[in-house]
Parts: sequence; structure tokens; C-alpha cells
Amino acid sequence: MKDIPDSTINIIAEHINEVNNRPSNVPVITVNNDVNTPHYFEIIPFNEIDNSEKKYFAIDGSYNSQEFYNGVYIGLYTAGYICYHKGKQIRLNDIDDPVILGKSYFPNNILITNDHHRNAIFDELLLLEPVKNLISFFEVSNIDNVWGFGENTRQIICSSVSKLLAFCQEILEWALIYEILNLPIINKGDIILKDGVLRSININQKYLTKLGKFANKQNVFLIAVTKKSPIKLELSSSFKKIDLYLQQEKKPSYPFTIQKHRWQKLCCWFEVNDDILLNAYPESDDKKAIQSGEITKAKSYSMYAMNNLNGGRGFGIFYVARLDYVEKLQNYDWVILDLNIFDVIPSITNEMKESKVRTEKRNIAFLENIIKELTRLTQEHYILGYPYPLVEVHNFVTLKNNFNDELINRVKASLYQSQMMDHVDIENLFLDIHERF
Repeated sequence: MKDIPDSTINIIAEHINEVNNRPSNVPVITVNNDVNTPHYFEIIPFNEIDNSEKKYFAIDGSYNSQEFYNGVYIGLYTAGYICYHKGKQIRLNDIDDPVILGKSYFPNNILITNDHHRNAIFDELLLLEPVKNLISFFEVSNIDNVWGFGENTRQIICSSVSKLLAFCQEILEWALIYEILNLPIINKGDIILKDGVLRSININQKYLTKLGKFANKQNVFLIAVTKKSPIKLELSSSFKKIDLYLQQEKKPSYPFTIQKHRWQKLCCWFEVNDDILLNAYPESDDKKAIQSGEITKAKSYSMYAMNNLNGGRGFGIFYVARLDYVEKLQNYDWVILDLNIFDVIPSITNEMKESKVRTEKRNIAFLENIIKELTRLTQEHYILGYPYPLVEVHNFVTLKNNFNDELINRVKASLYQSQMMDHVDIENLFLDIHERF
């Protein structure tokens, strides 16, 4: 690391400084019915956060792999979900375990030594019960039409282990959304939280849109949440400006209904403007337009960022929100929300053009209610400002390095039990030659 030239490091610092100190175009004053201006609200009181009949589901996935010097490659992916009701996690599985209450799925094929094994992992994904049900829901005669890379999907995805495992994890996560929507315990008004965004490069928008519309008809709210997004860097100067306004002007004069001073917190949300999306997710052909500041002359921003049902990657619409005000933390506790566009714009149709979507009336009442509802989940001391069910499901499914060690030890134990290999050969099978130096 010491050999990296200072000029390389300085370029990174220069870019961050330039974006961070760019003048903010986001006002601090709320304009009624204008979702692109900040909307402030009082957090739900701490002693009332569990007083809700809603169930809060959270989905996440993980993958990990390890290659050994003799060509043995172990790769594993998983995804799962948990549910909280009135502040307590409820059981979703039928196993006899007092700790594990969530539900998760694992593949059987985890050994990779050749292309055949990679194809076997791809094929097994399609046979997992949640994925089979999702594909059946899509009602497609040719499964290649579902995937973002068409008939070349298998070839592209199986070209590397990391691509394959990431693909399997993501598809399984989408399948779990559909599974939750069909659970007997799901009720109108319940919330499904997903880590990331309501967009995908692996599934064509047409089919994701069908899933979003189905959730909307069920009156179940899909919300993707992430702290990792280029949108945050683009809005960093706006976050600082709003933070200063909150501390110096808004909070001292706000008519709080909460009497306890330490519980008095103001939250904030607003929709992400097109110019911010264009800078955060630029198309290569639009770089000149961006650099010159002529945003309107750019063809279009990235398909991944489009808040539209045509030409994009999913069924989300981007918002930023501060769900638990913590002084001096600034943009650390801002999150990116990707909300179901069918909930936000009730009049939207698949035929609606992008320009029409930009001006179509938002459901302000829904936005105010659902984002305030999220503050029930963001007041845990260990992760202020971020929904705790997503933290818990992350811990539930994450395949950490020590999980690899456990997996290897179990394979070794199975080999020893079969007594078909010498113990030295078994140990050498999983030897990492780099650890010897």
C-alpha cells in the first residue's frame, strides 16, 4: 500500500472535496406539495415505537467463497428473512431452535472445480422453491426473457464464481419478496424491507414491475434501504446545509408534542432530483453535458437510476431520509430509500413517459405516513437512523470468514467419517498455501 503514488491518492481526495463543497441546489425551506424540498417531521416517541399492529419483514442475502491451491473451490450463497411484530421477533420456521427464528435457504451444490459445477449451481437456483414460485408468477414461456442478459445470461453469469454467487443471491432475495407476500400471516399495511434498491440488472424491468404492482395491490409496502449510494456524495453539501438549519433554526422553534427534551428529534425526507440522479449515475455519452452543466441536453441518466417503468431497471423511486436526528453526525445517518413507485404515484402506468412521471402528482400523505412509520425502527442505540430489522437480518444471513472455516471443518469431518482418504490427503485438500508464507 505504501507504493501507491501520492498523485493517485490526491486525485481521490480532490474529487471528494470538489463534490462535497459543491453549492447545494436543495432549499432548506419546505414548499407545500413539492416533494423535492425537505419535509420535516417529529419522530415517533420512543415509548410508542412498538405500539403498532404492522409486521416488519426484512430480507438480506450473502455469498462467500474460498479457493485452495489444488483447485478445490467452495462457493456458497444464501438469503433469508425475519419478521418483527410489536418489537419482538416472531418465528417463521418450523425448526426446534430457540434462537433462529427467521427463514433462510441454502443450495446443495457448493463445490466448484469446473464449468459443469458452475452450471449445476445455476440450475439448482432455478429449482429452489421460492425461485420456482417467482418464475411461475412471472408467467413466462421462455425463462431467458426474464434475465437482464437474455439468452446469454448463463454464459455471462457463469463466467466467474463471484458473478454466479452474486446473481444467485440476488435472484433468491427477489423470490423471498414474493414468498413473503404470499405468507398466511401477511396483512394489509405490513412492510417489507430490502437491503439495497428496488432495481436489478439481472431481471428485466417488465417482470420486476409485475412484482411491484402485486405488492401494491396487496397493500403491502416494499421499501429498499441503503447507506451505500453515489447519491449521498452528490447530496453531501445539501445534507450539511439542512443539518445546520435543523440545529440553528428549525429545532429551537419547532412546536414539539413530545415533552421529554431528549426525545425531541426532527426527521427529514425529500425526493431526489433528476440532476442529482444524472450526476450520480451518468451514462458515458452524457459526460460532456454533465461537465458543462447542461443537464437538459444529456440524453438520459443511467437506466439503473430512472424513476420510471420504461427503460429503467426496476419499480423504485429514490428518496433520501434522515430517520433519527443525531447532532454532528451529518450525512452518516441519512439513508437512501427506494420506494415502490406504485405506492408513491397511484396514477402511474407502464405506458407513461418519463417526462410525465416527473410531474405526476405524488401521494404526499403516503410518503409522510410511511417514512414516519420507519422511525419506529431507527431508535436502537447501536444503529441510530437505520432500521434495526435490516441489521438483524444481515447478522442472520451473512456468511463471514469464520463460516468458511466451519464449512471446511464439517467437510473434513465427513471425509474422515467415510474413511476413504488418508488424513494427510484430507488436510492437504484444504491447504491454503499462502498461509504458509
